Amino acid sequence: MVEKEKKIGFILCVCTGKCPGFSKMDIWDFINIIRAEYPVEYAFVHPMLCDEDGDRFLAEFLKKDRKYMITGCAPVMQKKLFRDAFKAAGLDVKKDLIPLDVRDMKTEDALKVVKKAIEEAAETV
Repeated sequence: MVEKEKKIGFILCVCTGKCPGFSKMDIWDFINIIRAEYPVEYAFVHPMLCDEDGDRFLAEFLKKDRKYMITGCAPVMQKKLFRDAFKAAGLDVKKDLIPLDVRDMKTEDALKVVKKAIEEAAETV
């Protein structure tokens, strides 16, 4: 279990909510289960972190000494897209970002992926 002071901030980026990659998932059930039942500091949905408003949001939101799990698109893309925002916040995208691709998954399958990633993150804290 991740200690309270070292919990992960959880963000589900849904590519405007119209991406066909999220058609199998009930995003509201998914985020509510994560928020209520998983050891995360908070969980919320953002419509498109890779857009300009997403950059502004991350600039205001990211804090040092925290890990962030962002679920959405491919991890390689997330590292590229969020590298500058993490650096500006004093974070290292390689250590402080836990990027997960949950596209084309049913809710239950995506929850399993997140649970496993949280367990693995807890081992490295």
